[in-house]
Amino acid sequence: MAPSTSHVATQLRQLVFYHLDNDLTQNALFTAGRLHGQDPRSADAAHLFALCHLRLGNLKAAYDYSREKGFRGHHLGCAYVFAQACLGLQRYHEGITALDRARGFWGGRNHWNKHSEVARRHVPDAAAVNCLLGKLWRAHGDVTKAIACYTEALKLNPFMWDAFEDLCDTGAVIRTSNIFKMTPEMSAFFSTSSLNAASSDMPPANSNLPPPGQNGFFTPGNDPFNSSIPTGTRNGGGLFSKFNGFNMTNGNSAHAVDAETPAANGGNHDEDVMMGDAGGSGLGRATTEPPHAPVRRSRQAPTLTDSGVDVPKMKAMTTRSRVRSGTDTSGNDEPVKPATTAQKRTVSGNMAQPSTASTAPTSQPRRSHRLMQSVQDHIRPSSSRTLASSARDVESKEREKRELRRARLPTAARSSKTSTNSGVGRVISGNRKPIDAVDRERSLKEPRPASVASGVASKAPENESQAQQELAKEREALQWLLEFFGKLGSGYFHLSRYSMLAAFNEFTSLPSAQRETPWVLAQIGKTWYERGQYAEAAQVFEKVKQMVPSRMEDMEVYSTVLWHLKRETELAYLAHELIEADRLSPQAWCAIGNSFSLQREHDQAIKCFKRATQLDPKFAYAYTLQGHEHVTNEEFDKALLAYRSAISADIRHYNGWYGLGRVYDRMGKYENAEKHFKNAAQINPTNPVLIVCIGTVLEKTHKPQAALRQFSIACELDPKSNLARFRKARALMNMRQPREALAEFEVLKELAPDEANVHFMLGRLHKMMGDKTSAIRHFTVALNLDPKASQYIKEAMESLEDDEDDDYDEDDGV
Repeated sequence: MAPSTSHVATQLRQLVFYHLDNDLTQNALFTAGRLHGQDPRSADAAHLFALCHLRLGNLKAAYDYSREKGFRGHHLGCAYVFAQACLGLQRYHEGITALDRARGFWGGRNHWNKHSEVARRHVPDAAAVNCLLGKLWRAHGDVTKAIACYTEALKLNPFMWDAFEDLCDTGAVIRTSNIFKMTPEMSAFFSTSSLNAASSDMPPANSNLPPPGQNGFFTPGNDPFNSSIPTGTRNGGGLFSKFNGFNMTNGNSAHAVDAETPAANGGNHDEDVMMGDAGGSGLGRATTEPPHAPVRRSRQAPTLTDSGVDVPKMKAMTTRSRVRSGTDTSGNDEPVKPATTAQKRTVSGNMAQPSTASTAPTSQPRRSHRLMQSVQDHIRPSSSRTLASSARDVESKEREKRELRRARLPTAARSSKTSTNSGVGRVISGNRKPIDAVDRERSLKEPRPASVASGVASKAPENESQAQQELAKEREALQWLLEFFGKLGSGYFHLSRYSMLAAFNEFTSLPSAQRETPWVLAQIGKTWYERGQYAEAAQVFEKVKQMVPSRMEDMEVYSTVLWHLKRETELAYLAHELIEADRLSPQAWCAIGNSFSLQREHDQAIKCFKRATQLDPKFAYAYTLQGHEHVTNEEFDKALLAYRSAISADIRHYNGWYGLGRVYDRMGKYENAEKHFKNAAQINPTNPVLIVCIGTVLEKTHKPQAALRQFSIACELDPKSNLARFRKARALMNMRQPREALAEFEVLKELAPDEANVHFMLGRLHKMMGDKTSAIRHFTVALNLDPKASQYIKEAMESLEDDEDDDYDEDDGV
């Protein structure tokens, strides 16, 4: 008999998820191929087959298998895989169209806090889809729509770090405090959990999971990742039940199981308990309920030999007989015949007086039933009490009241009173328990004193307080995570806006355990690099390299730092390590190119940078380094092409704009140079080098006042910038402001005492001011520091006797 197609497909799907969860992607691909062949029209089969191809990097195959159901938006999984393949294949508009058409499947859905060891989602929610849409729109060139998608993703899930990084990289102005905060879903979750904990005396087995049966929650009957499902909850579940060794019965497990501890093979555990108490027995329920009384065996009452009175046989009381009112406790419609040979005894052993009421029963009910009935009659009025009161006479009521008062006496007093009547240890009215046992049994039913009942009554508030404490701890942990992500986000945002001091303060304020992680240290190293403090940056990157020798991210920045420090040996060793770790990484080829550049082998460096761009066409920094080498070789046309490619890869890559301005400056196109330098400074407004470049171009276009303002801004941004200070002093000198220029040169002399050009300019300034002695002294110091410039310095010294004004031209510098 051929098996059912649906059963076979179910087992194949479970196998695919099993292989994917264990990172056996090739096995998953093979099994998904069998599933797709078994049911080629199924959208789920196409989704799994395309997903396996996507995990293996086969973008074209993933695109082909998910196109039919994904592009039309008929299946969310297919549409999501199709869009991811389109992102890699640069078919951005097709991916955007597919996700928009499938909006009905993911719009408004939020899977936050629904992924754990026992419950997961194999299709994305709105936050994940919006993040992917943002990437597609950004690659397509529409930054405005990309920002809108990233914003929606972060509103639903503030932990979407990828969306936050891209949002910062687009240059959007954001407030991190408005992003990393409690979402309405998070607040609703904790408020609902708090109400549930307050209304229940038992904490839930897993407070992070919604109740079973809600939309979107994976119970054992619909969880595609759970293969151990009892027979009857899923087609074909019997096969995997044999594999996993679970006992597929309808009964619950006899032992409580921790929901986070996987059961060993052969364990007899309730699947609902494993899924977080979704219908199974609670883990803490046994501690809050008293144990049930043992079942009483029905026996015949023996004959009392001491009094010579025969006790009638008592039938076992049923639930129905306990509920019924009056004195008919036999549960039988046939009346019991009265005993004519003897009278019955009361609880105290005295002879009972015969009743004269016509409706009085001929056989007395059990003592425990009479007592409970009397208590109920005193507590609440009911129809049963009305019927009983009409059937009793005054004498029977007085007798029952006396018996009730005797039953409520202390055990010692009652035992002393009943000892004279030989009531201790006797079998009276079918009760075979001693008096102490009867008292203990009655104490469970009667109200207890506070001192006695506190042990049991405090268990419910204790469990409730534990649930509240656990919920408070979860909320505190979530709040801490949001604050921690807020600090990380604030630091990264300031770094993307090139506010280096603020970014450095945010990253260094993190806890030490997080501050010493490779990612945070790399961000701190980049802040040092952007501030021009290369020695400090090198120390941080060296520490990162020691922690993670195989790290490739940000290593191109480390190689540039070593290039600025002229550490040829260290740079060559870094390039060798990176190429050994990953030959196909663009960072490794950038490090090799920087090593060749430091050795003045510019053609070899250009080849390495081209290889880096071939490996990653979106790697903007490799294009910039390639352009620098072309400028060194004075190949300006090739340099312009390289810098434009860098801007095309990343429009906010300020180094590409700076490179274009530099090329136009060298070509004498000062207006174009000024425009590109200003574009670079708009992206990175805190870089004093860019401001100095703008001022230099303004000087060449005969705008000294505007140039002086730019140099002053650069000095304010970095008071220790030698270049900015030198340009400002020279501009003041050319504008015939020697006093102000002398003050700037004195500061510059303190910053760079061994710089020959500074002493040379001081000599010319003192000559302009008529102080020939100071001029000769500074010319002599400059000559000693730079003997190669002796020709220019000697000419300046010989011109000291000239009375002509010393107009300095920038091309006359040493």
